[in-house]
Amino acid sequence: MSDRPTLDEIRRAPKVLLHDHLDGGVRPATIVDLARESGYGALPSSDAENLRLWFEEAADSGSLERYLETFDHTVGVMQSAEALTRVAYECAEDLAEDGIVYAEVRYAPEQHVTEGLTLEQVVEAVLDGFARARADHGIRVGALVTAMRHQARSKEIAELAVRYRDAGVVGFDIAGAEAGYPPTRHLDAFEYLQRENAHFTIHAGEGFGLPSIWQAIQWCGADRLGHGVRIIDDIDVTGGEPRLGRLADYVRDKRIPLEMCPTSNIQTGAAKSIAEHPIGLLRRLSFRVTVNTDNRLMSGTSLSEEFAKLTEAFGYGWDDLQWFTVNAMKSAFAPFTERLELINGVIKPGFAQLKWSRPPA
Repeated sequence: MSDRPTLDEIRRAPKVLLHDHLDGGVRPATIVDLARESGYGALPSSDAENLRLWFEEAADSGSLERYLETFDHTVGVMQSAEALTRVAYECAEDLAEDGIVYAEVRYAPEQHVTEGLTLEQVVEAVLDGFARARADHGIRVGALVTAMRHQARSKEIAELAVRYRDAGVVGFDIAGAEAGYPPTRHLDAFEYLQRENAHFTIHAGEGFGLPSIWQAIQWCGADRLGHGVRIIDDIDVTGGEPRLGRLADYVRDKRIPLEMCPTSNIQTGAAKSIAEHPIGLLRRLSFRVTVNTDNRLMSGTSLSEEFAKLTEAFGYGWDDLQWFTVNAMKSAFAPFTERLELINGVIKPGFAQLKWSRPPA
């Protein structure tokens, strides 16, 4: 009998998710419902199953810019408080169904104001959905409010994150196409967040290389790196034993968390395949690697499926999956006591039960 966890077993494991986009995980049937209710007429299909396939195919282009275009439709139907609360609730419900006990879900409030909502109303609607899901399903979900890197509202969104940090917003992020939009364009937002003792992550090292990572860390002070997959460019593997450059060395030494999203990285061209994904080498070198979904609708995935793919590609067992999960919980923007409670009271006992409940081979 193999020690390799099966997908069904992985689904039962208590998991942690740090990088998941609210508008990238909407249920296809919900998109159809919301489009009908709101009069949004631009959907490529009004059949939920056909729509699901369209999203997956459109996202599977190898281009980050093309990948991002699919969000026009999900954002298009998320323009009322009722729609946002429903999508947030269903997101948390789906994550709980996948065995996730703690998640941080990000979205850009500025993208949901075209029908008249204020930024505050957007945030409150999403937090309402997450709170209802916690009451019904027990899952803890923190919100990350995101600014778009090609826009100029990052300071305003950062202030929004601070204003709602005691109500369920756990941090700030910038997202969108990296090329041509370096994180240093938003330096005033990051300096403000640092002065306010607030947490933030930055999308960096996905569609662009080492300069993006370097700026995110050394200029902007990011607590975590969204993706960070291109840190592999600073690791020389030609001579047998990997040799780390100064930036890679710094990222590993400082235990800067990498929010890796394997399937998404393949779709956007940041990695060729799961087996060739840098996560294998980075895990061997003990970087602070975490495993994430990015956009569950576009990638047709779940966190359990991401783990199952890595298990298949790299032969990971329960200890590896627990290592990724504890990494994620250590790196979460939740209070220290809550992180300890989940690691020692939920995650480690849950993995131990799964690991030791199997009959001997």
